[in-house]
Amino acid sequence: MAAMSVIGIDFGNESCYVAVAKAGGIETITNDYSLRGTPSCVAFSPKNRILGVAAKNQMVTNMKNTVFGFKRLLGRKFSDPHVQKELKHFPFKVEQRPDGGIGIRVNYLGEDNVFSPEQITAMLFTKLKDCATTALQTQINDCVISVPSYFTNAERSALLDAAAIAGLNVLRLMNETTATALAYGIYKQDLPAPEDKPRNVVFVDFGHSALQVAACAFNKGKLRVLATSSDPNCGGRDIDMALAEYFCQDFVSRLKLDARKNQRAFLRLLQEVEKLKKQMSANSTRLPLNIECFMEERDVSGDMQRQQMEQICADTFNRVERTLRGILHNAKLRPEDIHSVEIVGGSTRIPAVKALIEQVFGKQGSTTLNQDEAVSRGCALQCAMLSPAVRVREFSVADAQPYGVRLAWDAARGEDGDMEVFPAFHAAPFSKMLTFYRREPFSVSAYYSDQVPYPDTLIGQWNIKDVQPTAEGESQKVKLKVRVNIHGIITVASASLLEKKQDSAQNENVEMENANENVQGQEAPMETNGQEQNGLDNQEVREGGGEGEQHKQTWTQRVGQWFSGDKSKDKAKKVLVKTIELPIESRTHGFAQHELNTYMEQEGKMQAQDRQEKERADARNALEEYVYELRGKLSEGEVLHDFVAEDQRNKLVNTLDALEQWLYDEGEDQNRQVYSDKLSELKTEGEPIKQRRLEFELRPGAMDDFALAIQLTNKAIDLYRSGDAKYCHLSEADIQKVCEACGNAFQWLEAARGALAHAPRHVQPPHTTQQIRQERQNFESIVNPILNKPKPKEKTPPPANPTGDGQPENNQEQMDVE
Repeated sequence: MAAMSVIGIDFGNESCYVAVAKAGGIETITNDYSLRGTPSCVAFSPKNRILGVAAKNQMVTNMKNTVFGFKRLLGRKFSDPHVQKELKHFPFKVEQRPDGGIGIRVNYLGEDNVFSPEQITAMLFTKLKDCATTALQTQINDCVISVPSYFTNAERSALLDAAAIAGLNVLRLMNETTATALAYGIYKQDLPAPEDKPRNVVFVDFGHSALQVAACAFNKGKLRVLATSSDPNCGGRDIDMALAEYFCQDFVSRLKLDARKNQRAFLRLLQEVEKLKKQMSANSTRLPLNIECFMEERDVSGDMQRQQMEQICADTFNRVERTLRGILHNAKLRPEDIHSVEIVGGSTRIPAVKALIEQVFGKQGSTTLNQDEAVSRGCALQCAMLSPAVRVREFSVADAQPYGVRLAWDAARGEDGDMEVFPAFHAAPFSKMLTFYRREPFSVSAYYSDQVPYPDTLIGQWNIKDVQPTAEGESQKVKLKVRVNIHGIITVASASLLEKKQDSAQNENVEMENANENVQGQEAPMETNGQEQNGLDNQEVREGGGEGEQHKQTWTQRVGQWFSGDKSKDKAKKVLVKTIELPIESRTHGFAQHELNTYMEQEGKMQAQDRQEKERADARNALEEYVYELRGKLSEGEVLHDFVAEDQRNKLVNTLDALEQWLYDEGEDQNRQVYSDKLSELKTEGEPIKQRRLEFELRPGAMDDFALAIQLTNKAIDLYRSGDAKYCHLSEADIQKVCEACGNAFQWLEAARGALAHAPRHVQPPHTTQQIRQERQNFESIVNPILNKPKPKEKTPPPANPTGDGQPENNQEQMDVE
């Protein structure tokens, strides 16, 4: 069962997909509506939360309490220009929290509540987790979640926080284009051998809110991301907005109706133009748009042709072309170097986008992959590879860090105090070792050196503590491991002090550097700066795909050889080096642990409330269903009408009418126990009636079975009387016993028939089906052992008696004894 819990989640701006790795391959999980896609919607009501499909279905009627588009708010501040631009699309209330973060204000359980985008995301993850648990019939913990390749540290940390609140253990945050590339490459049998020139494939993912392009190099069993190119503000929704804006102006000029002043009307218009956009992808003729009772109780209509749509959305298509050309520049590829262009994402279905792909790359977009499910399938594959519970074909994935990263520190002894640690599109995950010479605590800061889709380029600050000078007052050697981890998050993973102690037997202080700081890879010099001059040397470590390990050493003896000018080897020098892990105080993005704990507790309470409300609603529905069903069957001509006395029936119908009235009046909002008690009370009257009717239906069959058993027994008696060989071995006493049992049974059955024929249907019958079946069993237990008695074995013919000595023949008894 452990293998079943390996899932991949494609967390999209509009909808989510969940895939699972099974023995037979990858399968997409359907939700409680039997749909493969679950809308990224969370709604709130006075009684519970509404998640996924149900939330989207009531969006128009519960607009102010239905939250969507929250993926684009993760890890951001309210004052962020990007957030301010997004707020224009939201009908729900968004406000600034005291810490500058984003608060989404909704009415939940009859009170105003403010939730962070991370909490809302966690609620959606809870739903996806429940769907997977139900489908797989096992607990879900480990998962891989997709992220846009352009997400920065802040957004990635926020997504990890959301998963933690939902109780998910994220083995990896995987870039969406990388997940797509893995789903493509792992099943390809014709990839070039590892030593051959790789196959370059471009992946274009044009979704609801963003465009991402990645160039990947494939060899057998290996995938390497060369570069990425993205536009976080160019997606299918931009086309929807442009079309909605066009129709708004059209309705104002023709009908004097301005949908922009009515949020509900504008939301309905957006839903309709999205349908129109999809129709235009398949049809180039003029297509109609009709919305009934749009505004002020008036209907509206319009029409559009594909060519007209392409003119209206020209700016969006220009941005698409820029991003497509950007990948050729970033990956340093020419169109002829590219083997194929794979397209995924709903918006790649638009003919204008397909035409642009062909124009830029000189080849048609290929649809080898499932356009909606490729990302979730890639994530499920990655999760299976990272989980020890599942065996998957070996396939290495080397991702790329999309932005350049610089490190800054307190300059000392002529250092620059600033250097680029990871250039753009550097391999990831990856670690680099930096060596500092310090005599006191110091701090380092990381920031993005490129332009990023985030207002603040600062990644974080790390204070390295407990650094002290040597006994002689000199600087100590401090090693920092700077890492892009498996989630694509930049962090200072560890800091260690290398304290040298000279062996008492030696005079010289000579140290040989350990050549392998990380067992997963080898170091290589990153820069050739002289250590003593700049106080800093740098080494890099390629990570094998995991977080890497904390490198800890106890007292280790390192032996170095010092060679004199005449190359003699007679003076071996020993230096003892102690590695001491230093505490690091970090200030980065994401919630503090105590905040996470509070949010997890809050999520747990909301889940309990949802369960309680579901149980309450189920109990109410069960009572309501029973009332309607019982009343319907008691009507004239219906199945239960004759099985209850008239006065009792009238009284029961009145009770049912009163209960129905109560359900829609003061019984509308009672707790579960009230409904359960009323249902139990009602069943004490209703179930005996149903039981009498069931008895009435089953009794004839039971009596017929009993009669048939008697008939077959009588036939066996007749066969015996006629000398049939089948029964000739039975004794007369046996047959007499069978005849007697037959007579008694027939007599009982006829008496029972007579009693039942005269008994009214609305009273308890004198004989139940169970009694009739029991009588038949009693009868068969007497006659069957006799009639099925096996024949005795035939006597063996006696052997010839050659001596003629008059010895008796072997009779049956003697043979048995022998």
